[in-house]
Amino acid sequence: MNLLQALATAVGEANVLTGDDAQPYLTDWRKRYGGRAQAVVRPGSTAEVAAVVRACAAARTPMVPQGGNTGLVGGGTPDASGNAVVISLQRMNRVRSIDTANDTITVEAGCVLQAVQQAAHEHGRLFPLSLAAEGSATIGGNLATNAGGTQVLRYGNARDLALGLEVVLASGETWDGLRGLRKDNTGYDLKHLFIGGEGTLGIITAATLKLYPLPAAQMTALAAVPSLGAAARLLERARAAAGAALTAFELMGRITLQHAVEMLPTLRTPLPLAQPWYALLELSDAESDAHATAMFERILAAALEDGDIVDAAVARSLAEAQALWALREGIPEAHAKRGGNVKHDIALPVSCIAEFVETTNAALRSRFEWIEPIVFGHLGDGNLHYNMGTVPGTPIEVAFAHEREINDMVNDAVHARGGSISAEHGLGQLKREAIRRYKPAIELELMRSIKRALDPLGLMNPGKVL
Repeated sequence: MNLLQALATAVGEANVLTGDDAQPYLTDWRKRYGGRAQAVVRPGSTAEVAAVVRACAAARTPMVPQGGNTGLVGGGTPDASGNAVVISLQRMNRVRSIDTANDTITVEAGCVLQAVQQAAHEHGRLFPLSLAAEGSATIGGNLATNAGGTQVLRYGNARDLALGLEVVLASGETWDGLRGLRKDNTGYDLKHLFIGGEGTLGIITAATLKLYPLPAAQMTALAAVPSLGAAARLLERARAAAGAALTAFELMGRITLQHAVEMLPTLRTPLPLAQPWYALLELSDAESDAHATAMFERILAAALEDGDIVDAAVARSLAEAQALWALREGIPEAHAKRGGNVKHDIALPVSCIAEFVETTNAALRSRFEWIEPIVFGHLGDGNLHYNMGTVPGTPIEVAFAHEREINDMVNDAVHARGGSISAEHGLGQLKREAIRRYKPAIELELMRSIKRALDPLGLMNPGKVL
């Protein structure tokens, strides 16, 4: 029996896709990476995933796990050799259980993030992971890339929301670590090897995740800010006043917002785009609307008096709050419609972000007179999407032609300040080579040692991360 026959036996012939049927799985969301594969396999259970892995291991065939195919670094895309099998987890989309007394939910890896949020909400709970692609991104992909999103400030990354995992190993064995415990001090915490591992060590098939009480009230505001230093002071002020109630603090440059409203006509800004920076704040209050409103008004009034904001618009309804969030969440789509840009997903200490942006912007503009910084991101946790476009009249292809030099300048500046060149998107194949420039040799060798131990044949998502 050849490999395709073995795969058909494992998952059913209808779930082994080849030819035109496989094409949607072979190109990444940004259309940056495209590859070929022997087949795309769509298992419907953990047992089927294990059977697929065993068949591929026996045939010495590389495997590329894939969730919703919304990644931004080519982590779920096969190479051009055509040797690999893509393993799509999208059929594994069941909510297995919800334990409201323990505040946990156990879901399969193919569950779309938005479906997990809705299932939690139906039981009076909050699953706080939130990002622009939540309508198509899957929990398995979120965990494999340790996704961040807009509420990391309060709830942490995907890693911080996972209590247990079920994983099919490179051998085809299944590790059942679906324990809903906040405390389990019995040796190495194995789940953290697979979270953020981008499918290079094993395939996450299910997870037990943390839930939280639904807030009694949520308030959202957009503030016009005169400088990055003022934005940092506004963040400090809001954290001091609101504590854990401050669940989001997003930063958007004026040019970034201008592009968004130009490309997406449904978007509206409640403030004139006259300041260089705009902050989007969200409070999630455990008491009441009145309490949240009073807290927000105190924070914004004090910031206005001290000159850290110039103006602010507070959402007075759910529709107004959604319209403010649509501005932030529409940015990636808007810039994709403009032709894209040279992207950087960086993390820095909040204390040095203002100096980094001002200094690095100046250095880039000095080197490339046509460059236009397009900056936005999660200021609350130090993660910026520090992207580079071109000024009007210069095609974006000019920036793409200088991408390597732009990347080196940005990444060197990030590294010099103790930052990371990948805050939440992962390495995939996009940053696989660049990371060698910044990680210590001993750190890379430790990673290779783990890879050799768990995937001795090197078949799990080869060519990614390492």
